[in-house]
Amino acid sequence: MNMAEEKKETKEAVESGVHNYTEEEAYVWPENPAVREHLEWFRGLKLGFMMHWAPVSQLGLMESWPLSDGDRDWSQVEIDWTDDIEEFKEQYLNLNKTFNPVKFRPDHWAKLARECGFKYVLFTTKHHDGFCMYDSKYSDYKITAPDCPFSQNKRANVVKEIFDAFRAEGMAVSAYFSKPDWHSDAYWHRAFGTAPTRNVNYDVKEHPELWEEFVQYTHSQLKELTSGDYGKIDALWLDGGWVNPRTDGQDIRLGEVVEEIRATTQPHLICCDRTVGGPYENIVTPEQSIPPRPMNIPWETCMTLGRTFSFHYDDEFKPTRQIVHTFLDIVSKGGNLALNITPQPDGQLPRKAVRILRQLGNWLSQNGEGIYNTHISQCKPYREVVYTAKEGKEYAFFMYSDQVWLHPYIYLDITRPVSGVRLLRTGESVPFSYDSVSGRLVLDTSKISTVGAEFADCFEVTY
Repeated sequence: MNMAEEKKETKEAVESGVHNYTEEEAYVWPENPAVREHLEWFRGLKLGFMMHWAPVSQLGLMESWPLSDGDRDWSQVEIDWTDDIEEFKEQYLNLNKTFNPVKFRPDHWAKLARECGFKYVLFTTKHHDGFCMYDSKYSDYKITAPDCPFSQNKRANVVKEIFDAFRAEGMAVSAYFSKPDWHSDAYWHRAFGTAPTRNVNYDVKEHPELWEEFVQYTHSQLKELTSGDYGKIDALWLDGGWVNPRTDGQDIRLGEVVEEIRATTQPHLICCDRTVGGPYENIVTPEQSIPPRPMNIPWETCMTLGRTFSFHYDDEFKPTRQIVHTFLDIVSKGGNLALNITPQPDGQLPRKAVRILRQLGNWLSQNGEGIYNTHISQCKPYREVVYTAKEGKEYAFFMYSDQVWLHPYIYLDITRPVSGVRLLRTGESVPFSYDSVSGRLVLDTSKISTVGAEFADCFEVTY
């Protein structure tokens, strides 16, 4: 999804009475002990390497959404080489026949991600257009089909290659899967003409046999991805929140298949049924946004390094300082960041994006102790300072503006006695005292050098 689509969907959710999870009180904690334990572990990972990648990258165009005429006002604005939308759709659906990313090296991606401080991968196994980036037995519209040139490559089963490579680097795996499938004849059936909206293009009540076909197809693909052939799946990240029982009866009986998976192959499986709520939205996922206040529930912001989730030839990337400060805002509020980096059509990552990731990784190598496995601090953020906490320690992050300049005295929202303060960047002890009026902790940073400092400094406060 893009930001405009997310706003539209949120508006629809509010109007239809579906809770959009702006309030943590609506969250339903999983009852399964194995899932609950794995969820707590996953929350500590903090940084995910998210990737949208598909044949449409060849056009440098938004993924899937231009196929939806009901969203044409924002999804088809980039189509400027033809006025015939049906012609465009045919071109889109045939992109698999020219997709050949011969520079694809998932081991290079995984090594880069680990070196840059990422702890898990979130990859699109199938987006709304229905193209499978893995060897699905239930679809011919896939990366390993004979009509796709890349099917002859030894790394053709892209999802398996990526998941195996990231696990080899010690990272967790989150599998993106789209519940709607616009290529499936059981969802958008050709007998009913062009689909007017993103939803199923027939009446589910009038054609229950067709809908049941789609339900079984979806269950089969979900069980296929979690069967063990693709290894341990830590989280199942389900997009397309409009596919739910409240929307025209589009009930795929998700609980049925998730519980079967948990009972057979993945007992720990975290399920993220985005924007739907209930017991199978184990992680709340704000998109391109951050909650205004801390939330004591599992949540993960998915955000783009560039302008959109899909590859664009003229993409512009957020500066590293913005990424770091955004990440600190998220982590200090108890969340994870899934940062979307989109590969090129040839299989490589954009060099400008890689440079930013390297800078982020260098910063995390010095300050990661205050990031990973932390939770919300009781200290109140103020101006340049935000906090995290763990194991009897507080971590105070002083965020630099464009000019790296450290205040000679930093006041922290800490009034209880502390045993020491340490600057993570250098490892040096920091003198401190207590303000006689407010009782707050005051750090004397007048003699601390800012040589080598960038983006933010972290002060570890030990009690």
